[in-house]
Amino acid sequence: MVSVDERQQAIEQWASEKLNYPVIGRPASADASFRRYFRYDVNGKTVIAMDAPPPQENCAPFVDICQRLATAGLHVPEIIAQDLERGFLLLGDLGTQTYLHVINEDNADTLFDDAINALVTMQANTDTTGLPSYNEALLRRELEIFPEWYLQKHLAIDVDAELRRQLDDFFDELIKCLLAQPQVFVHRDFMPRNLMISEPNPGVLDFQDAVLGPISYDPICLFKDAFVSWPEASVEQWLMRYWERAKKQSLAVPEHFSDFQTDCDLMGVHRHLKVIGIFARICHRDGKPDYLADVPRFFAYLHTVIARQPELAALKSILDRIDELTP
Repeated sequence: MVSVDERQQAIEQWASEKLNYPVIGRPASADASFRRYFRYDVNGKTVIAMDAPPPQENCAPFVDICQRLATAGLHVPEIIAQDLERGFLLLGDLGTQTYLHVINEDNADTLFDDAINALVTMQANTDTTGLPSYNEALLRRELEIFPEWYLQKHLAIDVDAELRRQLDDFFDELIKCLLAQPQVFVHRDFMPRNLMISEPNPGVLDFQDAVLGPISYDPICLFKDAFVSWPEASVEQWLMRYWERAKKQSLAVPEHFSDFQTDCDLMGVHRHLKVIGIFARICHRDGKPDYLADVPRFFAYLHTVIARQPELAALKSILDRIDELTP
């Protein structure tokens, strides 16, 4: 088995050969996956190496989606070299500052304006041929992460027959609503952590899990983020801005904003439940407990939309039942 240190040595030897320049990397970033990134100084500029160890990771989707997004007019990393068998990529460097690093109440409107333009361009222009579908099986599999990892593993709740029935009935109705939405290219993590301050702005990263799915997914992902919360009035204003621009680009958003907001609320519920489960899984399976600190943010998102959408009464009953069963 190749150790982490041996992989770093191997990718640096490979990168040196591809660049015809000896490099020694320094960590560029890490994420919740098994991927690692290193930054190299090369003749006055910097490049990024992605180490995506097989079999846990697969670089091929990253290369595929990167090329689709570049063709569509998005600012994505240049792919300088690739070794898909070993899980090595050499990429152009989009910089060191993500939206998450710099965004605040003073600059959020300007930054999100750029992000909205990029999002509409992405949805309107990206080739979706052959993409995996955000179908019923995937939607349900993601929802099941919540009871499996958060309820059972993290809270040690016994999901009894009654709670299981409530979950199944709610999941069925939610999935039915989501599948009825128009389908477009979906990044799946179009959020400040994966948008880079760059020229043109933003640079877009972490797109390898893209699918063909509901049009509301990326907008709600952008404004109801895992790591920073915004006032509900601001979220509504930004969603309306997106909706107006999407209509001008002939994207299939609903005719009335209120209907689009409902679609976003329901899509958000799916994502929030999934992410709560994922953060618990990252803690208990991967030994990364820090993500759990952001779980209350997602429950706050859920309670906000429960208060606004009568059809989410079943979700309120589920959350109340969880509170009763929590040890």
